[in-house]
Amino acid sequence: MKREPLLVSACLLGYACRYDGKSVPASLPEGLSLRYRLIPVCPELAGGLSLPRPPAEISADGEVKTKDGRSVTREYREGAARTLALACSLGCRKALLKEKSPSCGARFVHDGLFSGKTVPGRGVTAALLADNGIAVYSEEEADKL
Repeated sequence: MKREPLLVSACLLGYACRYDGKSVPASLPEGLSLRYRLIPVCPELAGGLSLPRPPAEISADGEVKTKDGRSVTREYREGAARTLALACSLGCRKALLKEKSPSCGARFVHDGLFSGKTVPGRGVTAALLADNGIAVYSEEEADKL
């Protein structure tokens, strides 16, 4: 039986690609890898950002800046575009992404003020995927897959 491809934030699968060089492995539902062919993605690395890198947050106007004020919006958009291209080339219809990330946040992102607070919103990649018909889930919604 051919498994449907599922984009997954690489950090959720244990890849050390977070801004701080760490991973955030998620407790994914048992059998997820039996139902789907898991495709690890890190849009931030795909967009040319380094590892480790300064923390970044997305503001209400869609601009992504590092904590020291440098704009990394171009890199985030490039990573989103490359992730969308990968999804399309593999026929992905779903993505499981890291909540609160300025790239992958599916329902919530940090507020853009580095206050530690979250607000409703989508990261750059999550928004682009959703705008192109790919269903986006956070790790908190993995049981819906």
